[in-house]
Amino acid sequence: MLLATAATHCDSQPPYDGRMIRWLIVIFLALMLISWFTPLLQKLGVGKLPGDFRFRLFGREWFIPLSSTLVLSMVAALIARFV
Repeated sequence: MLLATAATHCDSQPPYDGRMIRWLIVIFLALMLISWFTPLLQKLGVGKLPGDFRFRLFGREWFIPLSSTLVLSMVAALIARFV
């Protein structure tokens, strides 16, 4: 009895409404915008803040922008709050 109810409960899935496709499109567009604005942001000093790490490992240069990410997140939150 318990197995039968568990099997029928697992078979029911919510209807597909396209949310995953929308999120993939949003992520793709965000990455495109970031790549377009990267040269402008670098001229403004983003990516050169203390806490942004650049290092070479395994013959490849790595860049981890921790401080820049925090600053841009705060700016985005402020814009979202006022819009």
